[in-house]
Formats: sequence, C-alpha cells, structure tokens
Amino acid sequence: MSPNAPVKLFAGSASRAFAEKVAVHYGQPLGQLTLHRFSDGEMMPKYEESVRGAHVCIIQSTAAPADNLLELLLLIDAARRASAETITAVIPYYGYARQDRKEEGRVSIGAKLVANLLQAAGASRIVTMDLHAGQIQGFFDIPLDNLEASIVHIPYVQRLELSPLVVVSPDAGGTARARKYARLLHAELALVDKYRAQPNQVHSMRLIGEVRGKHALIVDDLVDTAGTLLRAVDLLLAEGALSVRACVTHAVLSGPAYERLAKSALAELIVTDTLPLKHSLPNITVLSVAKVFAQALHNIHHHESVSALFYP
Repeated sequence: MSPNAPVKLFAGSASRAFAEKVAVHYGQPLGQLTLHRFSDGEMMPKYEESVRGAHVCIIQSTAAPADNLLELLLLIDAARRASAETITAVIPYYGYARQDRKEEGRVSIGAKLVANLLQAAGASRIVTMDLHAGQIQGFFDIPLDNLEASIVHIPYVQRLELSPLVVVSPDAGGTARARKYARLLHAELALVDKYRAQPNQVHSMRLIGEVRGKHALIVDDLVDTAGTLLRAVDLLLAEGALSVRACVTHAVLSGPAYERLAKSALAELIVTDTLPLKHSLPNITVLSVAKVFAQALHNIHHHESVSALFYP
C-alpha cells in the first residue's frame, strides 16, 4: 500500500450517517456514488468519480436485511473492477457473526461464509469492531483489524463514579471481555451462567459471584431482542445489586427490544453508533466510535500501529 495514493471514503446506504462522522474526523468528504434499483429491487451501485489507483474505504454495517451485505459486496466488486489499488471494507457491525461454529448438525457457519464472500468480492482488508467471537479473525486470509469499544466505554463509566462496582459477563463466552473491563475499572468480576434452548431464548440463568450492595455493569458485544439482557438485570437486582447498567457495542435492538427496555429496571444501556437507533429512550446512551474508526484508517494508510488504539 502506497501512502502517496489518495484515500477515498464511501458510504453504504445502511451506514451513511456514521460514515459522515468518520469522514469529518478523517478530514475529508465522502466520495460520490449512486445506488440504482431496478423495479424488482435489484441493486446496481456506481462510483461517480474515479477510484483508479486509490485506497478505497467502503463503510457499511451488515445488519439485517441481507441487502446491506449484498450492497457492500457489489461496492467492493465495483471498486476492484475500477482498478482501486486497495479496498478496505469498514464494517462497524459484522453481521452473521453469531453463526461462528456448528453447535448442532445441518447448520451453516454464516460468519465464515460472509468472510469468503468479502474476500471473493475483492476486499484487501477488513476493519470492524468487537466481533461476536474472536476466532472469526481466523476466517480471513487478509488483514483484519478488530477495534474495541472499550476505548469509549471505559472513560464514560469512569465519569459515572460508581462505587463499589462489579463487572458482569452475561455468559461464559464474554468472560475475557468482562475481565478486561473489570481490570481497567478496578472492579470485581461476576458471571451469569445461562443455558440457551434456542436463539433469542434462554432456558435457565444463575449468578456466579457477588453483587449485593454493589453497582453492576453488564458488558457484552451486542443486544438484540433484549430479553436475555433484561432477565440478567432482574437476576442481579434480585441478588442485591444497587443498580444495573449495561455496556454494549452493537445496538441491534430488534422485535420487542425497545418496548422491553422502556419498561425495564435497567438504569442505563450504553451503546455505540455502529448501528443507527430506530428510537430513542431515556435510558439509552449512545457513544460515538466514528473517531476511533477514522484514526484506525489513518494509521493503516500511514503504516502506523492500529493496536495503539486499544487499551493494553
């Protein structure tokens, strides 16, 4: 990658507002593209400026519907065919990441399939944030930078001055993330052990650790229907927690999520802007990670360390 080649930032339709903030922090405007749709819904994106020899960065989260993923693939393919020198797929939220392994027979490993599609389309590099499972990085044969929302979460929680504080992992898989937050916040650690009968449905839940007389902070990568999160909130309050907050990177918030959150005892849901909110609620706080992505793209272009953006 030549640092003398121009960097051009483009926004997919699912992440336009977020991409505009990234562009402001990067210090240049978004490039021009159009997305034509045929009468049957088929998409045809077109770059309205030359990308020959440029470092093209395409910003698009791949949340549902699947058109968002397909649009990103078409944009990557178009840039490759237009002779871009490199193509960085900036995917703030990497959809299908929950399908990272086979837990039962006759199912797809969706996260691996998406990785194959991105590489086949022509992506040179992936920049994302807080993958659902770390092993997804191994699905790629191209560089992948997995940024961390802790860079904005930790300072915000520190300003709340919650004491005593206990950080709670909502499942065994998130223990490493919760342990890092606990270390940085000088807090204790607890774990909610849950058995999930099927996706979006928890059969049983129990607490490992002590939360009585403490403020609890649940740390997770995403919240979808919010059912599991709010069951954990009720459990922690029943076990004597003074208050319960949650730090979550990706606010998927589908189905009855907003209604549940509005009626819940959750003091605050702290999320980032990797996905746009459909509604605002008094107990939802949005922290922007656009500056983090802009700095990561700057460091990549100038051959500087991206890991310098992480907490050690």
